[in-house]
This record gives sequence, structure tokens and C-alpha cells, in this order.
Amino acid sequence: MLSLFATAVPAAEHRRCRALGFVGSAAVALGGLAAGALPVRDTLTPVRGLGDLRGYATPGLACTYFGLALLVLAWWWLGTIRPPTRGLLITFAVWAAPLALGPPLFSRDVYSYLAQGRMVGEGIDVYQFGPATLGGPLAAQVPAIWQTTPTPYGPVFLTFATRVSRVADGHIAGGVLGMRAVALLGVAALAVCLPRLARACGVDPSPAVWLGLLNPLVLLHLVAGAHNDAVMLGLLVTGLVVALHRRPALGAVLVTLAALVKAPAALGLLVVAAIWADQLAGRWRWPLALFRAGGTGLATTVIATGVAGTGYGWIGALSTPISATNWSVTSALGRLTGVVLDTHLGVSAWRWIGLGAVGAVGLFVWLRREQLGVVHALGLCLAAMAVLGPALRTWYLLWGLVPIAAAAPTGAVRRWAAGASGVLALAVLPDGFGPDPERLAVALGGALLAVVAAWWWVTGVELAPEPRLHAVGYRLW
Repeated sequence: MLSLFATAVPAAEHRRCRALGFVGSAAVALGGLAAGALPVRDTLTPVRGLGDLRGYATPGLACTYFGLALLVLAWWWLGTIRPPTRGLLITFAVWAAPLALGPPLFSRDVYSYLAQGRMVGEGIDVYQFGPATLGGPLAAQVPAIWQTTPTPYGPVFLTFATRVSRVADGHIAGGVLGMRAVALLGVAALAVCLPRLARACGVDPSPAVWLGLLNPLVLLHLVAGAHNDAVMLGLLVTGLVVALHRRPALGAVLVTLAALVKAPAALGLLVVAAIWADQLAGRWRWPLALFRAGGTGLATTVIATGVAGTGYGWIGALSTPISATNWSVTSALGRLTGVVLDTHLGVSAWRWIGLGAVGAVGLFVWLRREQLGVVHALGLCLAAMAVLGPALRTWYLLWGLVPIAAAAPTGAVRRWAAGASGVLALAVLPDGFGPDPERLAVALGGALLAVVAAWWWVTGVELAPEPRLHAVGYRLW
């Protein structure tokens, strides 16, 4: 893959790359104070004067996209330098710090989490009612489209949300920081276990960390957005590592807990069963491994649901309605079919077709798991579920991308994953709402300014004797 930047002494280049990404991350956080997913009322800016930034949404949007483009360029550049794992982890901490301290960005889901936690605390069944039933200033932060929608999240995540909501006691800023702390726990587990998972899969941990942890989608949506996918992925990766290190029962417990945050992680139980089967002997090892993994998962589900006290409504809530404007592949095809054929059944039909396609992809990949490796196969299955499923959000792609980062060999899959990450990092506006032509123009202006600034940063100061730009040379991992 082509490199856009000059070659240099790797250590010095890495430092400059780290600095460029930090400037980008700080600009994203700063712009978010004016253009982020801020609450309805000014409750996240207790410092005098910061609340006034809300009146500068347009400059804030330009600043956010300036920083966002810098961050993506710095990440891409970092992929050509190939620093060691330790250096990448330090870079991740540096880039994540401003986002961890800033306002919610790119989604308003964190307010839904808080409202759902408060509902559980007050004895309201979140699998039957939406935040509108709760009412008050916390429910007012939830977008209108989700006000009457039951939660699709499992009891493990609701336990976290309930604890945070109880500690925050209605203080929205404290609640947001609490939910971000929960997300950061998941990200920390990812940082610790992703290199170990890569080694267990025979992959160099450095490119795995670059693609699966330093990825802009992780920084923007798991750190800044505080999505519960961080907890799901942290538990999933930890469970796979534990299973590969000859503790499959504990691995099955952790993967089940991940599925009790968000259901797609349940596919990881098949991987644990495959790992367990490899650690057994005899002709019945596969049925025995499936029985043990399934039984452990079932027992964990019963215990976790009992501890949470939310009941088993989460099973029925998995069919929570999808928003009519959702831009998944199947929803888009369904709306197009509805217009062409003048039928209201197009979306429903295409969603069933999409689920069938996910099943077909899963079967195809699973039958080739010996060649691919079970973790790589899991990543491809989860990626297909995110792309072809009934709902698609940018951060859903991380379901498949993280296992792919840990287990896929160098080649087309990794390059496509990296390219898609760089493009999709720019696809969501910082307030979490849909774009319009004026805001798109402002965002594009900020991003183009970042390209100019990055070019100056790389070429304007001598990095090595007579630095030269190369059209080819360094390749991404």
C-alpha cells in the first residue's frame, strides 16, 4: 500500500507521529465542547466560560474534523513505521487521554445507557418500556426515536449502567464520566489481551495492536463515544485468550458475559468449543466440548441474570425494532425495493435475506476454520453480521475487526479492514445526528485543512538527512 509520507529514523518519526495524533485527538475533544453530543441543557460544562462554546457549533465542527483527519492520518502513518508493541500502547494512551476527558462524541447512546440504568434502579422493566416512561431531565437526553424503545442489552451491561446511574444520582456529567470509565475498563482489557491473543494465533502483536486497538474507530466510538461494545469486546477477547491458554471453562464464562452485554458475542462460544475440543482426546471430543461450552454458558447466563435481577426479558428484547432510517445494507435495499415495487414489505424481506446471507457466510467460513484459524473465522462471521445484519452502526464493524486484527495473516483482509476503518472514521458527525449540506461542507473544510497541516508537519522539518517523499516504499502491516 502506498505511503504518503517521508521516510525517517523510525524512533524520531514515531515521536512526531505520536505528537501529530495527540494534536488531532485534542482538537477533536476541543471541538466536541461546541459540536459534540452535548446534553439538552448545559450540564457537562461546569467550568465558567466553557458553556459559551455551545454557541460556536460551526467552528466546533470544523475543529473536530480538523482533529479527526489529523488523527486518521497519524494512524495511517504509524502503520508504515511499524513500531514495537510497547510504543504503540504508549501512543494509544497519549491519543486516548483527551477523548477520555472530553464530552460524548459521535453518538448519544451514553444517555440511553444512563436512563436504562436509572430505570432498573427504580424498578421499571427496561425490556418492556423505553426511557419516556422514566421521564425527567435524564430521559430528555435520549433521542426521540428511542424514547419508547425497550433496551436490547443484556443483564451484565445493565448491572454496570445501574451502578453508575445510582452513584451519579441524576448528575448527567458524573453519569457520562462513569459510563466512560466502564467503557475504558473494556478498552483496558483489550489493550492487555489483544497482544496475547495475537501471539496465540501466530500473529505479530504489533500490527494487531495497530489495527485492533489504535484504530480510529476504537478511539472515537469506544473511548469518546463510551459505547458498551467496549465491554463486550474486552470480555470476548479476554475469554478467547484464557481458553487458548488451556482454561476453556473460564473462557466460556467470560465469552458468555460478553454475550450478556451484546448478543453477537455469543458466537465466541463456538470458538471456545473448538479450542476445548483440540484440548481433549477421543472420538467424542467435539460433542463433549460443545456440551461443556454450552452448559457453562447456560449456567453463567442463569447466574448472571439472577444477580442482575432484570429477568429474562432480554431474550424477547433481542427483536427490538430497528429504526426506519437505519442505513444497513439490507435496510437500504429494502427501502429501494419498496419504492420500485410499491410495497411496504421490502425492508422486512431484505432483512430476512440478510440474516440468511449471514448464516451462509458463517457456514462457509466455519467449514474452512482449519485453514483460517478459529479466531480469524470468528472475526469474519462477526464482520458479516455487522454488515449484513438488520442494523448497522459504524462501531459495529469493530466486532469483526478486533478478532481479524488478532488472527488474520498479512494480506487483503487486513488491508481492507484498515482502509474501511480510515474512511468510516470520518462518516459520523460529532453530535451523533444526520448530516446536511452545510455541515458537510464545514466538515470537509476542516479535514482538508488537516491534510495541509499534516503535510507541513511531516515535510516542513528535517526528519533525516535529505528527506525525500516516496511514492512507494513502506507498506502497511
